[in-house]
Amino acid sequence: MNEPVQDMPLHTDEDVVRLRKLARDMLVRLGFSLVEQTKMVTAASELARNTLRYGGGGQAHLRELSEGTRRGIELVFADEGPGIADIGLALTDGYTSGGGLGLGLSGAKRLSDEFEIRTAPGEGTEVTIRKWKMF
Repeated sequence: MNEPVQDMPLHTDEDVVRLRKLARDMLVRLGFSLVEQTKMVTAASELARNTLRYGGGGQAHLRELSEGTRRGIELVFADEGPGIADIGLALTDGYTSGGGLGLGLSGAKRLSDEFEIRTAPGEGTEVTIRKWKMF
């Protein structure tokens, strides 16, 4: 059984701060360790900043998940920006199209349990990450 989705706009740095707090609160409520919380909040922050920087802003959707003996959190970041022409290249550590460290997408992938990306040039980008905990 999955909880309702909580939607958040991502248009300013303050929105990123609010997203980080909401994600951390959900992770605490679900009983994730401090290390797990830090990993997921870091991934969420990177993806939210990418949504702002490269997608021109967008939306984040957060929800708690429950599947058998595990519970988790799902975060979806969606924008209507220019999209990503080469996903493989974009997921390469050190690659950046905007002067950053080039660890946003690849780092978020490593920090989460599940990572999905849907994008096409001119059609925006949607990135989904999930973190699970066994109970």
